[in-house]
Amino acid sequence: MADTTQFNIVVLISGNGSNLQALIDACASGTLPNTRISHVVSNRKAAYGLTRAANASIPTTYHNLVPYKKKHSPDDVPRAREEYDADLAQLILSLSPRPDLIVCAGWMHIVTSAFLTPLSAPPSNTQSTDSSDPIPIINLHPALPGEFAGANAIERAWRAGREEGLKRTGVMVHEVIAEVDAGRRLLLGKWS
Repeated sequence: MADTTQFNIVVLISGNGSNLQALIDACASGTLPNTRISHVVSNRKAAYGLTRAANASIPTTYHNLVPYKKKHSPDDVPRAREEYDADLAQLILSLSPRPDLIVCAGWMHIVTSAFLTPLSAPPSNTQSTDSSDPIPIINLHPALPGEFAGANAIERAWRAGREEGLKRTGVMVHEVIAEVDAGRRLLLGKWS
């Protein structure tokens, strides 16, 4: 008898959602067997990825940093980011079914420990029937390890190729940790 247990993924996006679409297609085709995208969260209201999710009947949530910044002075942006991240973690932890994995696919927001810590801990409700395992978080980053960390990696790699003679680039999937784009590498592709 085949295992029919669903592996639930929450995908975080900020834009077009082309990587989200690849995941949607992989789930639909069976390339990712017994896997479904159970929720999509975007930090941009006009992100086309929200339309892609809706077209695939995937629930979505819009969760934006701007209201958090408005509650604080410009000098206190780190506190606003931490509050935003803590609320984002709680939003994800409140989802049913509880996600087995969080995928940052074009998510243009660097998360803080206020996001990472709650997701790495077992649920506080000991009566919960959900798994008590931490929820792994992975990121698709369009650069090789140690190169072009953070935002705009594609543009920076292109500029380095044009202006500095960079002859190779790549992409990696890595675990998300507090240090930007420095988590344990899971997959790597290189191009010359």
